[in-house]
Amino acid sequence: MTLSTPLIVELLLLGVATGFLAGLLGIGGGMILVPFLTFIMSQRGLPPDAAVKVAIATSMATIVFTSLSSIRAQQKRGAIRWDIVRHLTPGLLIGALLASAGMFSLLKGKWLALFFAVFVGFSAFQMIRQSKPTAARGMPKPSGQWVAGGVIGFLSGMVGAGGGFVSVPFLVWCNVAVHQAVATSAGLGLPIALFNVMGYVVSGSQQSGLPEGAVGYIYLPAMAIIALASVFLAPLGVRASHALPVAQLKKVFASVLFVLAGYMLIKGLSGN
Repeated sequence: MTLSTPLIVELLLLGVATGFLAGLLGIGGGMILVPFLTFIMSQRGLPPDAAVKVAIATSMATIVFTSLSSIRAQQKRGAIRWDIVRHLTPGLLIGALLASAGMFSLLKGKWLALFFAVFVGFSAFQMIRQSKPTAARGMPKPSGQWVAGGVIGFLSGMVGAGGGFVSVPFLVWCNVAVHQAVATSAGLGLPIALFNVMGYVVSGSQQSGLPEGAVGYIYLPAMAIIALASVFLAPLGVRASHALPVAQLKKVFASVLFVLAGYMLIKGLSGN
């Protein structure tokens, strides 16, 4: 697979869309990137198993850059609970590596596609319901936070997303203020991305059939183009969020997620 002009244009458009939507709706781009990257890779002759894995790994790699932008913005507001980030990080490391360096290499791409479809479909359902978890208690003890971090890191590594759909509800449930939960989730995005990227590089280092320009399962040209476009477009999305009916747009976006989940479900069931 060569980096042709049409491919560059497709990746730029994908980066623009994901960056803008992330800023507009406060949603990470992994849920959009993975299905579209899977389609793009498949259309260019990458084997089905490799297409899904490269899409998930490359999506996660872009989060390294977008999370830095999010952390910078949230840090200016002083909203990130760095004490929580510190306590969850050991678990994130273990969970991320179990997913990206362990299960990711053992499972066929079709099973990862099915896992992604279920996860995204559930997330879209929660978005339509606009469900907000009821604050029930404080943060668990350090051992409990390690377990929570492990779950967040593992799920993120399996679907190529930053974990916000898991970490924000968990933190709100633990009586963390919503604005701090969202900001802290942004702070968690960087270690989640870094640990999973390390795992994808290791687990894919001996794999054949990957595109030229890939390091492990990460397709570097796509990562660079998408990250560049999304970082520049995210601030525009943030500004637009103050002028557009975000609650209604989230319902529309949830419908799009159902379609993308359906595509990945078909991909997984067919094995193609």
